[in-house]
Amino acid sequence: MDHAATSPLLPEVLAAMRPYFLKRFGNASSPHRFGREAKNALDESRSKIAAVLNAESEEVIFTSGGSESDNLALLGAARASKYTNTNGNHIITSAIEHPAVFNTCKYLERNGFKVTYAPVSRDGIVDVDEIERALTKETILISVMHANNEIGTIQPISKIGKLARERGILFHTDAVQAFGKIQTDVRELGVDLLSMSAHKIYGPKGVGALFVRKGVRLEPLIYGGNHERNMRAGTENISGIVGFAKAAELARAEMRSEGERLVRLRDKMITNALRIEEARLNGHPTKRLPNNTNFSFRYIEGEAMVLYLDAKGIAASTGSACSSQSLQPSRVLLALGLSPEEAHGSLRLTLGKENTERDVDYMLEVLPPIIGKLRKMSPLGKGIKFAPSEGFEHEEEHEHAR
Repeated sequence: MDHAATSPLLPEVLAAMRPYFLKRFGNASSPHRFGREAKNALDESRSKIAAVLNAESEEVIFTSGGSESDNLALLGAARASKYTNTNGNHIITSAIEHPAVFNTCKYLERNGFKVTYAPVSRDGIVDVDEIERALTKETILISVMHANNEIGTIQPISKIGKLARERGILFHTDAVQAFGKIQTDVRELGVDLLSMSAHKIYGPKGVGALFVRKGVRLEPLIYGGNHERNMRAGTENISGIVGFAKAAELARAEMRSEGERLVRLRDKMITNALRIEEARLNGHPTKRLPNNTNFSFRYIEGEAMVLYLDAKGIAASTGSACSSQSLQPSRVLLALGLSPEEAHGSLRLTLGKENTERDVDYMLEVLPPIIGKLRKMSPLGKGIKFAPSEGFEHEEEHEHAR
C-alpha cells in the first residue's frame, strides 16, 4: 500500500521492453538498420505518450524521470526568460509542491529570482485568487502540481491555466502522481509544461517525460548532441521509453474502470479508519486521487506505525522520519495547519492494481490494535481509546479474510 512511492513493473511492460535490451539495441541516431529500429520505437513511443496527453508527438521530451522533468521545466524556463522577458524574475508555486519543484524554486531564489509560495486550504487546495493576487509584471512562470504526492489532493489546474493564459505567463504542472490515474488532457488543463514519470504507472524506473507546448522556449540542462529537439542531449533510453509508452497505453485503457475500483477501496479505508478516535483525514475528502489516503493519528509517531505495519506485511509510508530520512515533520502537512505533533502521526496508504478488498480488510483489522499499542506506550496517549477492529464496513458479497 505504498504505490505513490513506486509501482511494480507489469509483465506486459517487461515483455515490450525485452527486445530492446537484447536484439533491438541500436542507437536511435544511427543510420543503419539497428538505429532505424530504435528510432521507430522512439517515435512510436512518443506518439503513445502524446495520445494520453492529447498532445502532438513533437511536444513530448523524454527525460530520466519526474525530477529531471520538473528541473527542466523550472530551470529551463527561468534561464530562457532573459530572451523573452527582460524584467521577469518572479515565479509562483504552492506551499505543498514535491521537493523536485520546491527545492528547485529555493535554488532559483538563491540565484536572483523571487518566488511566491501560495498557501493552501486545510484540505490542501490552492486558492486561485491567491495565485492571481501574487501576480506581478515580473511573473514569468506559475508551477502548481496536478495532484499532491502525500495527500492526493487534486488542484484546480484548468482554472489556474486559464488565468496564466490570460496574462501570457507560462504554466507548469507536476503531474507525476496524476498521469495515468486521472485525465491529463493538456489542452483542457491549459498547461504549457507537464511532468511525468514511468515508475508511478507500472513502468520502469529511470525514465520520464516533459510535455512542452509548441512555441515554449526552454534552456536545456544537459548539453551535447541534438537529441530531444535540442532540449536534452544524450542517447535515448529506448528500452525504458518503450516500457513507459506501454505502461501509459495500458493506464489509458484501464483508467476509468480501475479508477472506480480504487475509489471504492479508498473510500472504504477512509470511512473505517476515521472510526479510530483522534483520527483525521489529510487532504480533500473527494477531490483526491483514486488510490490515495492519508491520515493523522494523535499521540503516536508515524515511523513506529509504519514499522509495526511492515511487521504485519503491510507496506506504508509516513510524513515523519521513516520516509523523509529527517526528523522534521512533513512540510505538506504543516501547510494544512497541522501541528508538528499531528504531522508526525501521519500514515499514507496508496493502493494499486494488485490490491484487493481482502487487503483493505486486513489493513483495517491490524491498524487499530497497532495504534492502541503505540498510544499505551506514549505518555501523551494514556487514556485514549480506539475503535475495536471488528465490525468495520465491508461489502456483503466479499468474505472478510486476513
